[in-house]
Amino acid sequence: MPNPSTDRPLRLGTRKSPLALAQAEEARARLIAAHGLPHDAIELVTVTASGDRFQDRPLADIGGKALWTKELDAWLLEGEIDFAVHSLKDVETLRPAEIAIAAILPREDVRDVLIGAESIEALPKGARVGTSSPRRAAQMLRLRPDCRIVPFRGNVATRLAKLDAGEADATLLAAAGLNRLGESVGAPLDAGTWLPAVGQGAIAIECRAEDAKMRSLLSAIDHSPSHAAISAERALLAALGGTCHSPVAALAQSSGDGLMLRAALLSENGAEYVEDEITLSIGDKAAIQAFAAGLLGRASPDVARQFTGPHSLP
Repeated sequence: MPNPSTDRPLRLGTRKSPLALAQAEEARARLIAAHGLPHDAIELVTVTASGDRFQDRPLADIGGKALWTKELDAWLLEGEIDFAVHSLKDVETLRPAEIAIAAILPREDVRDVLIGAESIEALPKGARVGTSSPRRAAQMLRLRPDCRIVPFRGNVATRLAKLDAGEADATLLAAAGLNRLGESVGAPLDAGTWLPAVGQGAIAIECRAEDAKMRSLLSAIDHSPSHAAISAERALLAALGGTCHSPVAALAQSSGDGLMLRAALLSENGAEYVEDEITLSIGDKAAIQAFAAGLLGRASPDVARQFTGPHSLP
């Protein structure tokens, strides 16, 4: 599939991390298979994202999720690349109007994996748990208030190396990322009791909103059930006014012709929380807005202050 307007290959932008490259290769393989293309019809163009360069502080303190996307966004809008691939949980809820999520690949395992102990209950008293995720920290402290959270950033290999070096007794990673890298470690946590991040396990492919030909090509690999579930989770996050500092977990799954959406909002230390679930029709943003309002209405001040209030996705 050469570029529709030139004789060059299509350029797929991606971060340079091993996981990002694995996801880009999956996206390229699916697109090639869908359209019967030669391997060289799509060229990978790599960038070192700001989030990969600055790993000494929590992401929420130095710019949030935009640190994963801003370089690829700029290249996309400048025409340096034709489309970009992202871990969807790292994509800001409110995106530039000029950029469209044109495809979401079939969602992988949504669960978190605990590494360093067989279960949360098996963690030793006072264990140091390495994570820079407010959600994971709050969920851990809710279940094990005796544990101590220590900052942990970096790609999968970096965090596993930090664990091996004794910088923490345990850590938490996404099962999807481990699976895509062929890593078989740790104990998966039941998503029924330990909800994941919004968009966890999903790969998003973005292009310029005005590029109708690219959007049409990408539509061939869009997985509708995953797209519907992710859209509901992101609409909930927008309705809550969730930020990178907000300890929020959510998961939407198919339920008959609609979706079951579950969510939990937590205080920073996990001591207070509110959770609920709703069954809704696909695309029913009014129901999601009402669900978000209900959660915030029942939340304690320590929980509610983690959220800025409602926004709407376009």
